Amino acid sequence: MFTKLRNRFLIVNLVTISVMMLVAFATIYVINYFDVHNDINRDLQRSVELYQKPGNGEHHGGITGGFDGGADGGIDDGMQRQDGGSFGKMGDPPPERLISFMIETDAEWNQIGTPASQLTMDDEFYAQALQEAVDMDTTRGQFELDGSLWIFEIKPTTDGHKLVFLDITARQKILTNLIYTFSLVGVVMLIILYFTSRYFANRSIKPVKEAFDKQKQFIADASHELKTPLAIINTNTDVLLANEEDTIFNQSKWLHYIKSETERMAKLTNDLLYLTEMDDSRTGMVHAPFNISEAVENIILTMEAVIFEKNVALEYDIEPNLTVQGNSEQIKQVVMILLDNAVKYTGPKGEVTLSLRRQYNDVVLAVTNTGEGIAPEHLTRIFDRFYRTDTSRARKQGGYGLGLAIAKSIVEQQHKGKIYAKSVAGESTTFYVQLSQ
Repeated sequence: MFTKLRNRFLIVNLVTISVMMLVAFATIYVINYFDVHNDINRDLQRSVELYQKPGNGEHHGGITGGFDGGADGGIDDGMQRQDGGSFGKMGDPPPERLISFMIETDAEWNQIGTPASQLTMDDEFYAQALQEAVDMDTTRGQFELDGSLWIFEIKPTTDGHKLVFLDITARQKILTNLIYTFSLVGVVMLIILYFTSRYFANRSIKPVKEAFDKQKQFIADASHELKTPLAIINTNTDVLLANEEDTIFNQSKWLHYIKSETERMAKLTNDLLYLTEMDDSRTGMVHAPFNISEAVENIILTMEAVIFEKNVALEYDIEPNLTVQGNSEQIKQVVMILLDNAVKYTGPKGEVTLSLRRQYNDVVLAVTNTGEGIAPEHLTRIFDRFYRTDTSRARKQGGYGLGLAIAKSIVEQQHKGKIYAKSVAGESTTFYVQLSQ
């Protein structure tokens, strides 16, 4: 179940992030696409304007006008035209940015003269370029020739047409490389995201799994605890039914057993309901300042008879007039639980010590009892519901393993305090409750 939940979480996470990445990459690509094509259109327009200037389109058997190149085909910005003027001085981009050429034709699309060009190409190349443009039957278009991508524009003249061609291979390669880059980055990011999402999915599900396991364990433990008194009640009822003619007085022993187990079940269910209320965040207790010193002293007075009956020595040290913010009845219940546990798990002639002291801005209650102590592996779990270090011994003493769980809920959830235990095996155990004043 949890593997499916993790995989579902993983898939949803990956799909969500993939869609976001795709939208981001597509947006970047579209922006770059329009920027590149706008630049191409501007450069083509500038090339057309340059070739339309007087003297730039005159065919005379060689490379002409502002695109007249030297031996290496380069072009000098501000080169003198044949008519004595110059070009490249009118805010246009440097001509060397533009790899272009111009072909003049008559009205029948027959080439006239030699193309004006930056390139040293054979006549067949120009003828193919002209044919590609003519075949497209449009005033502007693009085509691929000899591994390069060209865009052209046709301008009518008095004698025929001028066809200006511009190499846009480098610009188009920018867009192509952008797609490859996005694809590579996307794949790498998805791989990284997969392992990252898997790691966080496992971490996210872990507390859910722990809570589910605790719930299962809680149900199993509660069922087990309820099964024993129910079995006793059922057995004793059968005995009563088997002796229908006997008097109630003679059957009183079985009735007492039934009553005793019923009371135990009632206490168990009440404790479970109380814990449920503590866990419900909507349940709030009225908090007010109260004298915790007096509250602890009252609990000690009510426990004196039990302590005396157990033949346990009790010592206490309570600092007077200590006040905390909280619910006095709940705090009394915590003190009762800790003191009752201390007395239960202290052998005859043992000793229980209670202290209540101010520590900085907090009030600290410490309850210590001599005895077997608690092993280190149990210290972190003794506040779990139904958890007992010695099941058989705890059951003999009437415990269900809910007292410390209730105490923890009261202290930590209702009063935002701390409760913890320290123990020395074979010597003593001390429970601490720390509350803010």
